[in-house]
Formats: sequence, C-alpha cells, structure tokens
Amino acid sequence: MSEKMSREEEEEGARLHQRKLEEALEVKSLRRIISAYLNYPDAAEEDVKRYERSYRKLPPAHKALLSHYPLKFQRLRRSISVNTFFILNMLQAFEPPLDMSQDIDICENPHLEDDHLFSGERNVCSCHSAPTSERMCFSNSDQTCCGEGINAICKSPKTVTNNEEVGSGKFHELITGSCSAGSEYNKITDKAGGSDVNTVNSQAKLYSITDSNGDVSSSPRDWLDPSLQLHVPLVDVDKVRCIIRNIVRDWAAEGQKERDQCYRPILEELESLFPNRSKDSPPACLVPGAGLGRLALEISCLGFISQGNEFSYYMMICSSFILNQTQTIGEWTIYPWIHSNCNSLSDSDQLRPVSIPDVHPASAGITGGFSMCGGDFVEVYSDPSQVGVWDAVVTCFFLDTAHNIVEYIEILSRILKDGGVWINLGPLLYHFADMYGQEDEMSIELSLEDVKRVASHYGFSLEKESTVETTYTTNPRSMMQVSFYPMHRISFRFQSLSILLFELMGSTSYWLNYICGCMLLTTDVADVEGLLPTIEAGKGLDFFGFRLGRGQDFP
Repeated sequence: MSEKMSREEEEEGARLHQRKLEEALEVKSLRRIISAYLNYPDAAEEDVKRYERSYRKLPPAHKALLSHYPLKFQRLRRSISVNTFFILNMLQAFEPPLDMSQDIDICENPHLEDDHLFSGERNVCSCHSAPTSERMCFSNSDQTCCGEGINAICKSPKTVTNNEEVGSGKFHELITGSCSAGSEYNKITDKAGGSDVNTVNSQAKLYSITDSNGDVSSSPRDWLDPSLQLHVPLVDVDKVRCIIRNIVRDWAAEGQKERDQCYRPILEELESLFPNRSKDSPPACLVPGAGLGRLALEISCLGFISQGNEFSYYMMICSSFILNQTQTIGEWTIYPWIHSNCNSLSDSDQLRPVSIPDVHPASAGITGGFSMCGGDFVEVYSDPSQVGVWDAVVTCFFLDTAHNIVEYIEILSRILKDGGVWINLGPLLYHFADMYGQEDEMSIELSLEDVKRVASHYGFSLEKESTVETTYTTNPRSMMQVSFYPMHRISFRFQSLSILLFELMGSTSYWLNYICGCMLLTTDVADVEGLLPTIEAGKGLDFFGFRLGRGQDFP
C-alpha cells in the first residue's frame, strides 16, 4: 500500500512539475508576443534611420533633387508615433490571463522551451513575401476551449504543442468561462436591438483567473514593466505590421473592396441557404481562423449565432480591443502603409491615414450569442460535446493552416449537423510547407482534387462551384496588386463567369464551391503557360462550401 501511495505521489509531483513548466512556457510566449508589440516603434525607427543613412550617402546634386526627403522622414516618424499610440492603448486594455511577473525559469528543459517558442513561429501571421516587401498574411488560429454546443469552455491540453501561440498549463485549468454565452464574458449591448451580445475581450476579462491561493493574478498594467519585456527578433515585429494591415482589411472603409471579394460571397450563400432564419432559434455558424473578427460579426448580423475561433494572440489582443473597447466609428487612426517604400505612386499615398473602425461593433445589429473562442481548432472542436452542433461552418483563408488538412475535414464532418453547410474560401498555401530543418513538423499538402476526394469520403458532396478573384491585405493604391485567382484558370477560365450546379441522385446535400488562385497580370494563355514554372505551388485559392449529408457513422 505504501509503495502504491509513493508511486501515486511521484506521479502527482511529476504532473505538477509539468503544469508549472507549461505555465512558464505560456507566460514566456505571451510575454514575447506583447514584447513584439512594444518593440514596434523601435523597429520602425530603425527603418527610418536606415533610409536617412542612404540619403546621406547621395552626392549633393542628387540630394538637391530629393530635398523633400527630410520632411518625409519627419512624417514617417509622426505616423509611427500614431501607430504606437494605438498599440499602447490596445495593450493597456488587455488584461493578461496569467501572472506575468512570475519567475519563468525553464532552463531545466531547454529543448522543450525551444520547441514551444520557436518551431511554429511563422504560423501566427504566415506571410507570403512579394518582391516589394509587401506581404500577404494569413492567420492561424491561441489557447484551448471546448464545451457543450456553442457554449464552449476552455480546458487544459493533453500535451505541450510546439507552437509559440498555444496555451497550456494553469492558464487553461483556471479558465471556466463560456466561449459563447458564459457569464464570464464581457457583454456589449447591441444598440440597434437592445440585446446583450457576448464578444471576445482580453483573456483576463473572458475568464476569471486566480492563483493557487484564490487571488486574482497580476494587475492589468504590471506586465508593461520594461523589465519584463523580452528582446524579440524582427520577424516578430513583422507580425505586428501584418496585424496593422489586417486591421485595414477587416475594420476600415478602405478594406471594403477586399471584404466584398472575400466575405460577400460567403454572406450571400449563407442567406440563400438559410432563407427562413428563426429569431427565436437562429442557426449556429462557426468561423475557424476568424482573425480580427469582422466576418464572424457580419455573419452574426445576418441572424446567426456566430462564433469565431482564433489561435493567435496577436490577432485576439487586437480583435478584443476593436470589438469591446471602441466607442465610435473612426475613433482611431493608423498609418498601415508606411512600412514599405516600394511601389508607391506618391509619398502621400504611402503616408495616408486610415480611420478605424468603419462600423461600431456594439451598434451593428449583432445576434445574441456572438462570441470569439480562443484555441487551436483541432483541440477545441475535437471534443465530443461538439459533435453535430453547428448548422454551418465558414472557413475563410483557413484551410491551409493545418498540419494535417485531412484532420480538419474530418472534424468539420463531425461538428456539422446532418445537412449542415461548409463554405470555404482560401488558398492551399500550406503554412508548414517550408518548415525546413523541422523534422517533426508535419505538413500534409493536398491538391484541390485530393481535398474534394477526402471531403467526399467524409460525407460531403459537391453541389455548386464558382471562381472568385481577391487580394489579401493589399494596399489598394500600390503599383503592385497581387490577386488570388484559379491556378487552373487556363483550362477552366469559364468558371469565373458561371456557377456549376451538380445534381446528385438521391441527395439533399448542397456543396458550394468558389475557387480562387493567383491572378496573373496577363490574359494571354501563352504568357500564363510561360510563367507557370515561376509560380509557387499551392497558391491556388479555394472557396468551397459543403452541405453535409451523413450516410454513415464516423469514428
């Protein structure tokens, strides 16, 4: 008996040690992300200093031709200050879910630290770099939540995953708030309808966080202490710049064109597929990879119980601020295009301000039950309580964030109700495809044809297909416009002008498919064929939707 008790005590001690280690990793990961935001002005200032050094190297005659440059450098610094003001206000509103002042010494297991913090670092805002340093960024999705129906609650993951964004340890064990309708959520009032709406706020506001003595964790300002900041690589600050461009895409009038390209087809299909939505019992729609939350909000405004799922703290800190803290339309000003001098028509185009938000979330006419749930899609929605819960799932620029896309599709088949709809728009630009040197980093990179075949295996059936051209976080006044369009457009270009309907014998299912890819700046087939070898594989964008009709039970 004593041996058994001793063994159990040892096992409990090992579990406690693991939890402390995971919490230390959680704190360090979050501290690194916050530090990236705080390092933004210094990194931007270094860029301006580099521009100035280059200018000083010019001969006097050339300087005379560019005499306006010193004034431009001043304007750049003022713009950086305005962006920094927005960032600092956003961070001030964020209340970390952990005691950020605690000791995070994890030197006992440096291998685990490296895996956790660095192996997945490109996945938070995975950017495809254009030659002009303009980047097209794609969000992954941070902590772990699950629960009954759309009332998802957060739980501790079984293992430490090797991505800097993934939460672990005490953070999850202490989280008890609902991810959609729980009382721990901060509520905003829908001024149009007068209903309370549950939306994501900063993590400490989402959930009640206490330490082992039952005391509330660090004050919301302690973690801004400079002594707690980490030195972060420039790639982390690039993610902050990526977030700034994503703000324009989701929350500025200037981003309306991209939203019309990407979001409007999805919203129109949802309206057509659910024409008689009940206000008393609205259909439930899940939006994995929700980013800064605009699409999830728009779906809520259509009369759906909408839940966004997001993995990235970079995204969630920002979306929380916009959804919960903004008071009026155009309350904030940012300068999103100052970080690249390339392909500018004029300095005024590069230095132009953008006002956000273009809508006030609390006044947008949101349907009750709107929420944002933080966590890895696989961990959150693999929970048995999620089976057959959702009437619709919308994945926009999300499907290629998977390590294993087959697993994504399998989970989608489980969480949808019989006859449920999956609508997808996004590339097959697999985020883990270029993780060279990471022997354990799985990346399953299917063609569109294989994606369709796997979907069919899990009970999905294709009904409709069309093409869409779209950009992603693109400066509309840039000389370089990189658009997504079908890679197989040479053979199937007519699809851009038509919708394909498939009558499936004995099937009441519906599958909407919009396909997108890379729009080349040519309409000549020979030109396209000549350029194909230079085009990265997997750039094709896929926008497709499924209505799930189960003819079998899935394990």
